[in-house]
Amino acid sequence: MPDSITARISSATDALRGDGRGWTLSAVAGGWFFVLGLRFVIPALLPAIRADFPVSDTVAGAAITLLWVTYAAMQFPAGALVDRLGERTLLSTSAVGGALAMAVFAVAPTFAVFLLATAGFGLASGLFGPPRGTLLSRVYAEHDGAAFGTVLAAGSVGAAVLPPAATYATGLVGWRGALALTAPGFLFAGVALRAFVPESDAGEDSVGAGETSDRTFWRTNIVARVQSGTRAVKRAVSSRKVGLAVAGATLMLFVFQGVTAFLTTYFVTAKGLSEATAGTLFGLLFLSAAVFQSGGGALADRYGHGRVLAVVSFVGVVPLVALPYAEGVVALAAVVAVLGMRLSVGPISNAYIVALLPTEIRGTAWGALRTGFFVIGSFGSTAVGALADANLFAESFFLLAGLTGVAGVVFVFLPERGAEADTDDLTDA
Repeated sequence: MPDSITARISSATDALRGDGRGWTLSAVAGGWFFVLGLRFVIPALLPAIRADFPVSDTVAGAAITLLWVTYAAMQFPAGALVDRLGERTLLSTSAVGGALAMAVFAVAPTFAVFLLATAGFGLASGLFGPPRGTLLSRVYAEHDGAAFGTVLAAGSVGAAVLPPAATYATGLVGWRGALALTAPGFLFAGVALRAFVPESDAGEDSVGAGETSDRTFWRTNIVARVQSGTRAVKRAVSSRKVGLAVAGATLMLFVFQGVTAFLTTYFVTAKGLSEATAGTLFGLLFLSAAVFQSGGGALADRYGHGRVLAVVSFVGVVPLVALPYAEGVVALAAVVAVLGMRLSVGPISNAYIVALLPTEIRGTAWGALRTGFFVIGSFGSTAVGALADANLFAESFFLLAGLTGVAGVVFVFLPERGAEADTDDLTDA
């Protein structure tokens, strides 16, 4: 049995690394490490930032909302640009844009400029997701679950490591210096992405299309582009497979936003932990997620996406229900470690959905779907915040547990990608 497991792991690793694809995977994973990790660094540094810019809690919260809204808003245009410019250009541009945003943060003289940098980082980081998905689906067609899992696990490590590291650096060089220190990492990721990501046919065609074609593209009526994207999404979600996967993934993202926005606050206010201990447990959530994400995609490739998604969802109900009753650091750490399992839904559902989207509209449809995911999911933090204001903090986790269970039921009915069904013929939808 051990030899068999070792052989499977070796085979999966070879499939991801063969033909130079290991460099591609490493570059994308490195870029996502910084893109996702820095999105959780900004909230972690808010106390220090507010010492320079004395603003209310509401305004500070609005700044974080701005980060996620601009990220979500970029998903559809980024997806549309994949079909035109190709993944390599968009991924490297996203990384360089992240470096520029960090530089603006470092020199921001006023809170208004800080907000501009926040919006800029949201837009730059939003440019990364859609081309990442189409690239992994294209390059790792037979092992896309494992590839997605590896990349998203790298992002979870970034979310676990970068916030505490930035907090420590703030004590030495201030929050501006801490953010500035991340700019070289973004630039290095941009160079690696440019060097190791194979260009798609879309990108090659766009290069040779000529100046007239480029002008025609950029002058296309915005309304027409939105209408085209709407038709692409309708065409995609008309499939039962895609529709169910989107519904389940959106529910899980809603819960994720609610949990991550207020988990540390709950530990401090309801469990009496120090901010340092609460922050450490928050990092544990993403370390646990990295472990589950790295293996979840491979399990989905082997046992079926729907089965694994359903199991992860149903198991994810348990720590949410247990959280209000857990007392002490050890018990809370155990709950958080299991809670991290739910983040493996991302790579599995992403791989499932992207592979089913028609090739000719894959970028546009995937970008528009991601916009929907994040816009709807962002209200998870609003819902938990409203319940907390009503002194129903513990009950909010019961609500999130219920929604996770609903997602599990949805995934139970998710057909496998190879299952034949008339309603799943996207090319005729």
